[in-house]
Amino acid sequence: MSMKGWFYAQMEGIVQALEQLGTDDFIFWYEATTPIATAPGLPTIDLTKKYGEDRVRYSGLDEMWYAGATLGAALVGSIAIDWHDMYMANPYPFEIVSQHAAKLHHMTGGQATIPAVWVIHISGQGPGLAGQHSDYEADSWYAHVPGVRTVIPSTVYDAKGLMITAVKSKDPFVYLNGSAFRALSDDIPDTPYEVPIGKAAVRTRGSDLTIVSSGQGMLAAMEGAQKLQGDGISVETIDLRCLNPMDTETLVKSAKKTGRVLTVDQSKYTLCPGAEVIARIAEFTDGVKFKRIAFPDAPPPGAPEMFNYMKPNGTHVYEAAKALLRK
Repeated sequence: MSMKGWFYAQMEGIVQALEQLGTDDFIFWYEATTPIATAPGLPTIDLTKKYGEDRVRYSGLDEMWYAGATLGAALVGSIAIDWHDMYMANPYPFEIVSQHAAKLHHMTGGQATIPAVWVIHISGQGPGLAGQHSDYEADSWYAHVPGVRTVIPSTVYDAKGLMITAVKSKDPFVYLNGSAFRALSDDIPDTPYEVPIGKAAVRTRGSDLTIVSSGQGMLAAMEGAQKLQGDGISVETIDLRCLNPMDTETLVKSAKKTGRVLTVDQSKYTLCPGAEVIARIAEFTDGVKFKRIAFPDAPPPGAPEMFNYMKPNGTHVYEAAKALLRK
């Protein structure tokens, strides 16, 4: 076990996954985040130095090009990783992933495999960035694409484990990378490990209320859960971790136990991941009471005061949970 930051854990996950596969046949495209990671008392991870400039490439700012180049590299047998900070709610990689990466395996009768990972930075949701750069829609977009596995870590442990799982898979992955976690550090294993796909994590166990969230929404969910626990309310908090496939079994089991489910999302209210959570639970249960909170169906404002008012936070979660418990 060692104390590692978010980015170091991800870079270590890439290196260890390739070592387990016994290959260095991979392509890594980057635009803003230089693939060099450091941690106190640990060796520096420098992908360019380790694998060479032919494989770790600075690609410039052309989202459609490097999303497509990643797909092309995967189709000819290389493990391909597309790591760019400027995607946010960008439609260009979505077209490549949803129309090609998700479908080519099926359209070729299983002959084509896509061992590729698109690291989509959900770097919006910050005041002062204006509407074009403040959206948090990638979770809803990619959760809706069959043929692609969509993961969204919220802990350093999962950041590494899900990266290893994604790199070792022959399936196309979208790895949603929340900017709010960049300063996060934690003690995690030095040895490689995988986080299973399609399995949610129960962060706190309780019997009065279930709170479900994912990605950066987990920050508000855990803050609200802590306040509720201070009032003597027993809260079960579930981190989805994987949006596609989604862990219906864990959700239904918790809902049957508590009878009340609150979903928390930073993406827009309409068709947010929480809406799918509620729909799935409702299909398999009777009498469960629901409530969801999310960013309003409106363009994100640039003014910090307006933005922080609209963005879900721990107080919003606490108040929504109290209202749900009164039903």
